[in-house]
Amino acid sequence: MFRLGEVNHDKQGLQKALKPIHLWAIAVGMVISGQYFGWNYGFEQGGTLGLMGAALFITIFYTAFIFSYSELSTSIPHAGGPSAYARRAMGPYAGFMTGISVLIEFVFAPPAIAVATGAYINFLIPAINPVYATVAVFVFFILINMIGVKGAALIELVATIIALIGLAIYFAAGSTHVQLDYIFNENALPNGWTGMWMAIPFAIWFYLAVEGGAMAAEEVQNPKKDIPKGFIAGILTLAICTIGTLFITAGLGGGVGQPADNPLPQALASVYGEGHFFPKLVAVIGLAGLIASLHGIIIGYSRQTFALSRAGYLPKFLSRLSKRQIPTWGLLLPGGIGVIAAANATFANQLIILAVFGAAMMYCLSLVSLFILRKKEPNLHRPFKVSYPLVPGVAIVLGVISLFCVIYYSVFNQSLPLFGVNIPLLGVLLFIYGAATVYYLAVGRHKLLPIEEEFRVFDELEAESDESLRKKNA
Repeated sequence: MFRLGEVNHDKQGLQKALKPIHLWAIAVGMVISGQYFGWNYGFEQGGTLGLMGAALFITIFYTAFIFSYSELSTSIPHAGGPSAYARRAMGPYAGFMTGISVLIEFVFAPPAIAVATGAYINFLIPAINPVYATVAVFVFFILINMIGVKGAALIELVATIIALIGLAIYFAAGSTHVQLDYIFNENALPNGWTGMWMAIPFAIWFYLAVEGGAMAAEEVQNPKKDIPKGFIAGILTLAICTIGTLFITAGLGGGVGQPADNPLPQALASVYGEGHFFPKLVAVIGLAGLIASLHGIIIGYSRQTFALSRAGYLPKFLSRLSKRQIPTWGLLLPGGIGVIAAANATFANQLIILAVFGAAMMYCLSLVSLFILRKKEPNLHRPFKVSYPLVPGVAIVLGVISLFCVIYYSVFNQSLPLFGVNIPLLGVLLFIYGAATVYYLAVGRHKLLPIEEEFRVFDELEAESDESLRKKNA
């Protein structure tokens, strides 16, 4: 039988080294940058009250979704995450399209985060060109991820804790200067309550990628117990942070004027002055939050690419593992695309919308998969069962509304500036899904691993890990 720690290209298995605290750190860490930038673009569409309403709506959605998702990820602890659930429920093409949606989310989110990282560095050291800082940070953390998942998870844990400390400092420094007049005024709803729906894509950014922890499911020591613990702790942490970040930033006047890529330091600077200790401190610590998300999402896209390749959807070289059990090409190739996007993007706004679209599409497909699997495989072992059908029912209704808002209010109205050319986001997405479909029909479906064999690989690995745990506890 294949032994973990060996490089075997017929049965590629990832090292089981993660505990609930690591999964919590990956889930929160992937998202924590969403507290430090990106969501504030929603002030333009919704105003302070509209964005708050959107954030409340999205918090309810994510809470219902993450409990539903915990059932899927514990039943099928597969590195492919959503693509594996969709394939098992709806067949190989649905699995591939779901996987492509995940890649859209996880390939376009890192350059958006990298752009904000460059803005934070430029705020601290104006002499540094933000574009150079963006590319350098992105490349550095792609290379860091090659050290192995346990080391990468430790970095993620440390960066996440530092970022949470930074938010606590921001809350303490900003709370005494909050003015309700900034929140409740004639510009609180510039587009009426329609603005709330227009702000939905940016409210999603508060939580985007929290589900990415499922892509490390094969690397969790005891997925049946540890995944729900990590996910549920993660969503509670993020909900508390979202309430504090949005209320205090709006109350400091952060919802007034042109949105910045570094809204928290700018909000503090408006009351303390740019040279004051607090804005500088939050900017420095904010870099930890951005790094945590950049680092965590790089883990996510490399595992999704690995899983799609191992299943046969993508070329096999993308699932080859290094001696450290890292899918090297699955890490480098999508990373290269992200670096190019980051170097040529003038604003993070459009990259955020692309990532949010991929996420919203994947959420809906995953929830459909849950309903189908409940009917199709009623006897599937489900260590964690969501309250069915109420909770997933709420999640899928809110998820479809969110997807509609992303498409109607953002995708149709935005373009991505690349190489000096404005490319409509709708065109970008149609090209990606069209090219993926052509590849699937021409190549992928002919090389696809039979579903029984694909799932048998991770079943054997899980059984072996369970046996190892039993021996360890004996």
